[in-house]
Parts: sequence; structure tokens; C-alpha cells
Amino acid sequence: MTHNADKTTTLLGARPLSEDGSHVLPSPMDIVIRGGNIEAIRPAGEAPPEGDAVDASGTLAVPGFINGHHHSHENFHKGRYDRLPLELWMNYVRPAKPLPLTPDDVYLRTLVGACQALLSGTTCIVDDFNASPVLDREHLEAALDAYDDIGIRALLGPTLFDVPFHESVPFVHEECSPETLASLAPNKVTPAADYLRLVESLAATRHPRDNRVGVLLAPSAPQRCSDSLLGEVRALADRTGLPVIIHVQETRLQAASAWHQRGKTLFQHLDELGFLAPGTSLIHAVWLTPDDIARIAASGASVQHNPNSNLKLGSGLMPMRALLDAGVNVSLGTDGCGSLESTDMLRVVANTALIHKLRGDDYRHWIGAEEALEAATLGGARALGMEQRLGRIATGMRADLVLYRLDAPAFTPLNDPLRQLVFGENGGGIHSVWVEGEQVVADGQLTRLDQRRISQRIDQAMQRLRPAIEAAEEMTETLRPAYERIWSRCQALPLAPGTIAARFDE
Repeated sequence: MTHNADKTTTLLGARPLSEDGSHVLPSPMDIVIRGGNIEAIRPAGEAPPEGDAVDASGTLAVPGFINGHHHSHENFHKGRYDRLPLELWMNYVRPAKPLPLTPDDVYLRTLVGACQALLSGTTCIVDDFNASPVLDREHLEAALDAYDDIGIRALLGPTLFDVPFHESVPFVHEECSPETLASLAPNKVTPAADYLRLVESLAATRHPRDNRVGVLLAPSAPQRCSDSLLGEVRALADRTGLPVIIHVQETRLQAASAWHQRGKTLFQHLDELGFLAPGTSLIHAVWLTPDDIARIAASGASVQHNPNSNLKLGSGLMPMRALLDAGVNVSLGTDGCGSLESTDMLRVVANTALIHKLRGDDYRHWIGAEEALEAATLGGARALGMEQRLGRIATGMRADLVLYRLDAPAFTPLNDPLRQLVFGENGGGIHSVWVEGEQVVADGQLTRLDQRRISQRIDQAMQRLRPAIEAAEEMTETLRPAYERIWSRCQALPLAPGTIAARFDE
């Protein structure tokens, strides 16, 4: 429940984004927040301030960004990898031998991603949290505690799968020796059913409908989940109303191997299983056919776009305009810090409005700043089934918003504040960040925790963990030749007919 049930605050004289998100209101407004919700938006000075009065004159008020995809378990790997495609990179951040983490390590690594998120204007983050191969309830609770303590809104889902990661890789039994395969298999594995039961039990006290920090369902990917597990996830989501996130066809390898092995795309497979539904986010969805897009649109599912991660890993550029034209909701996210190094959604929003101008010759249909901003706010809320509570500045909505100083360099001179926010702001102009009506960032600093102290504690933890990370990386290096052969073989496999090219070399 909200931590500000009795608190009232009036933000005086801000210029908010319009309720439909298409433009910034021309005149200053007072925003009244009561009990964590926006109670009123009225012309500045029309009525006396209620509760605590906060001078917000000369600021732009926008809904806080919703980071629809993050992996907090990658935060210790920040900055360690570059020039690797997903299939070669993945084993480094999910080593066969798990790192010797304490609950405090998990707490700290969760905080560091949340720090950067808040300080760059994100008020909600979705954490696809690797808790495998053995479920440790204390680790999960530590991550939830971190989000509780720092003040951000968060939805955390322990990653669900019942097909080991290496078993989902095509040709792995042909290219890896029996000894290598044995080394990749964990000695002990918590059954997926135990993870499902845990999420269902947590939903009673951690449902995101009613709690700032909640849980959701996070099946890893169709190739890593049996059809029966996917059916159980769908049934649990329908029964509880929990959101669902699942990776689908992020790379050419995944798209080509699905067609090679199944004779259908993974989107078609999920649709035939009845898995696609509103409140379900298809993460990445880079490689699509027109039939895939039609199926997603008919189902009401969302596509969760992570452009910066897709660029860093060379995965490709998804067809955002085709998705939007078909009526598909698109949300935005950063992905994990092992691939991208950052939870800064300002970079993601800017790149969304930039890189999609590479697709299509009709400039009138390029993705614009307004669409990128909507995907990062209301699009993120729709993806989670929370559009009645998040993603807009309107009465009755949660008071999750960010104020930017209009005298900051990005807005000087002030011509179009929405476009200048998307293309020019780097976070330096943030006046304050509010989550459920509580100011969690003021003057560039967290209000609840000391970011510098968090960084110091992370450095101390890394001194102990770095040898284990390096040892895991050395083991992964021994897998590189086999995985490079697999990757090369899959590049030669054909894609499903009609697949929309996502790379320039296709």
C-alpha cells in the first residue's frame, strides 16, 4: 500500500505534459497530490495550496519513465563485455557455476541499478531477476527490500524456465563434447513449480495493483520453457491478474533456429498455445513477420522494445512503425547492465526517436519524439496492465512524476519542451523525482539513501567477488569455440518467409 496515505502536497506552477501526452500545457498549473495520487490539476494560483507547498515554477512535469525490462543480476558485470552477440555474451552473465553471493550482495547490486534509474527520471522498473538454478528466498527478499528502501516503484519476477539454458541452444549436442555438456548442467535445480508457487504466494502481499514494490511472472523464453510450464504461467496470470514478461526472438539465431526446429515462429507458437494476452509483454521482438505482428495485435499483448541493448549486442532493429500501425502497444526498457551498462531511460527514449528513422523512405512515417515518450510512459503502463494508474499526469493517477528545470541547457532557448526533453536532456536538468507523492530525488540526490555509500559498499563487495567472476569468465572462454561454431551455423539457416529485415546485412 502507499506509504503516503495521509500526506498532501501541492506542486506550484509547473508546466505538465498534457493528459494525452501529445504536448506540454502552455500555462503553469498547480498539481495537488493526496495519499500518493494526483487529486487535482488546476491553473496556478486558482486556489490556496493544500498540504506542503513545493515551488515548481519554471519546471516541466512529465510522468516518470517506466523501464519495462532490466536484469538486476547483471549489475556486477557492468562494463566487462563488448563486441559480442547475445549467444556468445549470455554465458558470461549467467555462468554455469553461480557466484557466491550473500543476500547483502544481492541487495547492493539491486540498489545500484535503481539509483541510476531514479537519478535519470525513471519511477518504475521491471526486474527480470535470475534466481536459478537453486531458489534462495533470502536473495529474492533482499532485492525486494532494496526497491522498498530506495523508494522506486518496481515489479520483480524470478526468471522461470524448465529447459536448461544450454539445452535451448541449437546444435549444442553436436558441437559440445559430453564432458562440456556435463559441466554446463547444474548439480541441483529448484523445480519451476516451486518458483511459480512462490510468486503466487507473494502476489497476496506484493501484487503490483496495490503495492509500490510488487511481483510479476517472468518465463524466460519459449525455447527455455516447456509448453506445460507456459500453460501454467498463463493460468496463474489469468487467475491472479499478474503481468507477464517473456523474451521472444531477440536475435536472428533465435528466429532462424525456431523456424528450423519448429517450422513456425515463436510468436505463432505462443499464439497457438493461447499464451498471448493483454498484460503480457514480448521482450525484444526484433525479428518478426507480418503474420506475427497481426497475431500480437489481435491478442492485445505488448512488445517490449530495448533499442540500446539491441544495438550493443548487434541483435537488430525491430519494426516499431509496423507494430504501432497494426495497433500493437510498444513499451521501452534498458535491459540489463551486463549488456548495456546503464538503466538511463533518457538515452533509450532519445535513441528510439532516432534509430527508427533508418527504416522507411517516407519521412512522414518516421518515429517521432512524441511516440518515443509515449512508449516510455503510457506504453509501459499499458504493457503492465496498469494504464489506469501509471503513465499519465491526470487526476486519479499515481503521483509518479519528474520535474525538469526549464532553465537547464537542454531547454534553453525554450521552443518545444517535449522534443527538447527527448533529444536534449541528460538528467542534469532534473529538479525532483516523485513516486506515489514522495520526493525520492531532490537536487540530484536520493532522499532516502546515500548513493555514494551504496557505491562504496559495492566496491567492497566486488573486491571479494571479482576473483569468482574472473574464474567464471575463464570457464566461459573454454565454451567460446563451440558456441562460435553454433552461431555461424545458425547464420546460414533461413528465416521464416516474409521476416522483416532487422539488420543491414539481411
